[in-house]
Amino acid sequence: MARLRPVSHEDELSVVDHLDELRTRVVISLLAVISASAVCFWQDNLVLDLLNDPLPDGREPITLAPTEAFMTTITVSAYAGILIALPVVLYQLYAFVLPAFTPTERRVATPLLVLVPILFITGTVFAYFVILQPALDFLLNFNADEFQTEVRARDYYSFVMLLLIAMGLMFQVPIGVLSITRLGIVSVEQLRKNRRYAILGLVVIAALLPTVDPVTLVLETIPLIVLYELSILLAAWLGRPPPEVAEAMDEDEAP
Repeated sequence: MARLRPVSHEDELSVVDHLDELRTRVVISLLAVISASAVCFWQDNLVLDLLNDPLPDGREPITLAPTEAFMTTITVSAYAGILIALPVVLYQLYAFVLPAFTPTERRVATPLLVLVPILFITGTVFAYFVILQPALDFLLNFNADEFQTEVRARDYYSFVMLLLIAMGLMFQVPIGVLSITRLGIVSVEQLRKNRRYAILGLVVIAALLPTVDPVTLVLETIPLIVLYELSILLAAWLGRPPPEVAEAMDEDEAP
């Protein structure tokens, strides 16, 4: 495995050097995910208890096959390992692409990327404590007089983990908004002017998340809209492009 070393924007690396560096960072990321997944499998009772806690009335998921409990535990441990190892994976991705940035772009990207794991964790925590239980209460009690609803382990854990991951990714909205404003792609005024279209897009995105009921849809949409509005305020405060970028924009717009 190639030894990693700092690479500046001015360094010229061969294709083989780039591939060696990429392979090394992929291996480090995989080792982080595998290690975190192994720890989660070792503490599978704690992980499963946390996932089962939002179920109403003390319900426990059921399995329908002899191997389902084992395979489901492995799958849940893998999902949880990805969540825990995400900061390491994001750092390796960032460290690989950072040399391609100019010094100006690097000053823009560095503080924003620090927020990526923080916002991801915030999104997963919000989904777990705010969205999950009301959604389950609605879904499991819908037409309860007509159906005997049981919770299958495989389907339930897939629903929960996909919801947590999706909300963690959707909480990256401020990163996207600040990035395009700091890089001079759009202005704060344009964001405000096109607010209605942005909100419509967020509603559509929320509808594509793992949800089938109006309660979950509303609970997913509201924080996204709030994040967008906060992103506009944050962009107005911090999102002005640096002087070098602003001058480049003016030169591009000049006839």
